[in-house]
Amino acid sequence: MEIQEIKQNLTLATILHHYGLKPDKNNRLQCPFHEDKTPSMQVYYKTHTAYCFSSNCKTHGKSLDVIDIVMHKENVTKHEAINKCVEMLRPLTPKGGIKTQPMKLTQSREQFLGNMFQYFKNAVHSSKPTQEYLQSRALDFKQIEVGYNAGQFHHGTRKEESLINQCVEYGLLIDKNIVGRTGEKAYNIFGKWSIVFPLKNRHEQVVSLYFRSILNEKESKHFYLKNRTGLYPNYPKKETRKLILTESIIDCASLLQITEIIQKTLDTELVEVLACYGTNGLNEEIQNAILDLKELEEIIFAFDNDEAGNEAVKKYANQLRITNGKLRISTVELPSKDINETLQLHEPEIFTELLEKRKFVFLSNDTLLGKISEIEDLDNINPIEGENIRELQVKSQKPSTAIDFLKAKDLLKRLGIEIGKAGIVGEENSRLLLFLIIVSYLNKHPIHGIVQGSSGSGKTHIISRIADLMPSEDVLRFTRITESSLYNWGEFDLFQKIIIIEDLDGLKEDALYALRELISNQFLSSSVSIKDKKGNNKSAKKEVKGQFSSLSATTKGETYEDNMSRSFLIAVDESKEQTQRIISHQNRRNAGEIDPKAQQKAVQFIQQMVRCLKYYEVINPYATRLELPEKVHKVRRLNEMYQAVIKQVTFLNQHQRQLTKENQLITQIEDIEQATEVLFESIVLKVDELDGSLRQFFERLKKYVKNTDTPFTQREIRQELNISKTQLQRFINSLLELEYIKYKGGFSNKGLKYVVDYWDNHQKLRTEIKGFLIKQIEQLKNEKKN
Repeated sequence: MEIQEIKQNLTLATILHHYGLKPDKNNRLQCPFHEDKTPSMQVYYKTHTAYCFSSNCKTHGKSLDVIDIVMHKENVTKHEAINKCVEMLRPLTPKGGIKTQPMKLTQSREQFLGNMFQYFKNAVHSSKPTQEYLQSRALDFKQIEVGYNAGQFHHGTRKEESLINQCVEYGLLIDKNIVGRTGEKAYNIFGKWSIVFPLKNRHEQVVSLYFRSILNEKESKHFYLKNRTGLYPNYPKKETRKLILTESIIDCASLLQITEIIQKTLDTELVEVLACYGTNGLNEEIQNAILDLKELEEIIFAFDNDEAGNEAVKKYANQLRITNGKLRISTVELPSKDINETLQLHEPEIFTELLEKRKFVFLSNDTLLGKISEIEDLDNINPIEGENIRELQVKSQKPSTAIDFLKAKDLLKRLGIEIGKAGIVGEENSRLLLFLIIVSYLNKHPIHGIVQGSSGSGKTHIISRIADLMPSEDVLRFTRITESSLYNWGEFDLFQKIIIIEDLDGLKEDALYALRELISNQFLSSSVSIKDKKGNNKSAKKEVKGQFSSLSATTKGETYEDNMSRSFLIAVDESKEQTQRIISHQNRRNAGEIDPKAQQKAVQFIQQMVRCLKYYEVINPYATRLELPEKVHKVRRLNEMYQAVIKQVTFLNQHQRQLTKENQLITQIEDIEQATEVLFESIVLKVDELDGSLRQFFERLKKYVKNTDTPFTQREIRQELNISKTQLQRFINSLLELEYIKYKGGFSNKGLKYVVDYWDNHQKLRTEIKGFLIKQIEQLKNEKKN
């Protein structure tokens, strides 16, 4: 046998697997030929070579091929290493390879399937479509054990009677007494064109195989060999303390790629991941393997986010508790359909948050539902009964502080202070309203905000800073949205997300239409053209589900506010006082008086607080008693928004509110009072026919001219109020159109003169509206006392 033939057929992956050497994600591993604390050996799969960069290694300076690795690993001569490589190649070799000796029928199931899986595993390296499929599923074949069945394992030089007989015996070939065109017997191939995963026994031997088709997405997705046995990826270690159970093998393989993240999150290296075989697949073998784990403390279910998955968790949680009453059992709430889809759509670090927020199904001998981040001391917790199950604390200091913060009184006032510490100056009510709007992404019916202000007023800054207070993995920021881009997102890409649009004015009508549909109906549907397997074009339906909250910035608030339902219009404070506050803050920051670390700490604290919030349905028993002033424009829409903000305040106060038997939060009069205070400016804008920027300009103009008889020119107003010519022209044109001011003479080349024609009493109107709302709340309080 020629050395070149060996190198052509024996892959580096086969050698590494044979010796139990697993490179990291950068294809590096600790060198097996010297004491190595940090990975110093680089693996090159393309050339099937490896190189150790450590000067302490006996192989340093030499590129190692597969024969060299065997020689050094076995500490034998090169001739003996070549013979060892030949043995590894039997009984299966790639198509066109060397001819090997017949496979003996005396091979055990474990030996045969182990060799077959190694062949399937080698096939991945030479199949680009398989690699592309794995990549589309966020699976890295260099990190996990996976193979590919191209259906060629019994052809060519491998077409031997002994091989075929064992393939038939173990189910890889199905004999249907078919004679092919050549007159020879033909077979159906089990699991053809599928990726392959090994199921192993207690001794790490392959005893069965699982196949997942990469072509047929609608039918026959999953295949198991007959007489299925074994576990994936293997039997958990006996010292395992935490065990994660997934619904499928692919979900399990997804988690195996991020074991470092899981171990760090769960604060233990004694974590194992184990696959069930569907919602009814926690079989006797898996249960017996769990019973053997004497050190096991907790089982974490990571089943699919659907009704079948939830029911399976309930069933198996009770079943496992019967066998071990000391087990803690929890479940992970996924943002997507399953573990694999979550990994496709998010960064791996999302599992840190998901594991921290996992819910307990059982803590003690009683049932308890709650987030893992709410448990303080799991070893000394007492059973809790009744409907007021409240949130306990984890050992981590930040979650504990966040929960205490949410439990304490005057939450909105204290939250406003924390937002100020995070770097948002002034705008006390506006920033609280924006926070309530943006955090609504956690609920089934999110709300939306449009921040309106003149150019340079800081509208983009405030929505960006508010977005910084949310978990970063949930925020999508856009400077521009093209006409068809929203239709091209994945079905659940916009589910429980936050969308920040820095300039709403730059969106074209088609993009605005798609955004409006997502905001109003949480759904987009489009007919698209796709290619079938034969390359022919055909029509298909594409859907995007959009449960998200959003904040947008614009200079033309009323235009978009009319065009979108469920959107609040919020005006940026453009007063001189606010300008002075911002300048003072900037000066203090440049002088080093403001600690940027303190700001970042406040941001992280609020993010942690948001992570401690849990979705509840909110019931407002006072909803039928609340009215809005008759002077309000578009009262139907505003009433819905008013009720939505009340629900958001109740939601934020969830740690201070009781739950009904149906697990619903009940609104208190205090929530209505707080919501009214926060929403007041937005209600006033609804009454006013001037938008926010225009109203602020008009009030400043009235303060300057003092009465209706005083004429003014654009030049003197521009200089007095420090407004740009373009901005002032827009204000003047709008006030002329609405008949708030009128011409009073002058010439276009020397300056036109204007006077205020309609001197409205805006402050009186504000007082009347506030009085109306406060009187309504006081009446509710009095009725409650009586």
